Amino acid sequence: MTHNEHHRLNYVELTVTDLPAAEAFYTAAFGWEFNHYGPEYSGIKGSDGDEVGGLARGTESRPVGGPFVLLYSENLDASVDAVTAAGGSVVNGPYEFPGGRRFHFTDLSGNELGVWASS
Repeated sequence: MTHNEHHRLNYVELTVTDLPAAEAFYTAAFGWEFNHYGPEYSGIKGSDGDEVGGLARGTESRPVGGPFVLLYSENLDASVDAVTAAGGSVVNGPYEFPGGRRFHFTDLSGNELGVWASS
């Protein structure tokens, strides 16, 4: 059951240009699973089975800028390898920052996300 809390971040939605390719990328890179709602939208399932986000098919990806989505990793180097093996492009890092290490990547639709690890 989804826990909804007033003013808490609740859902992250990414615009993708090729829904099946985006699902395949995020499944290969991070093991994500999806709720399929048709050719225009898929919900992203969290590890507990609740929906935490979605992939919305659009004609073009969103422009660079705005909020930045970060994922956590227990093994940053393995995450870099998984992203590149799935077809993503590392665009920054890995690099150290005061909280650990992180890198930024783009998916097949050009969305830029980051992954960080505490060590």
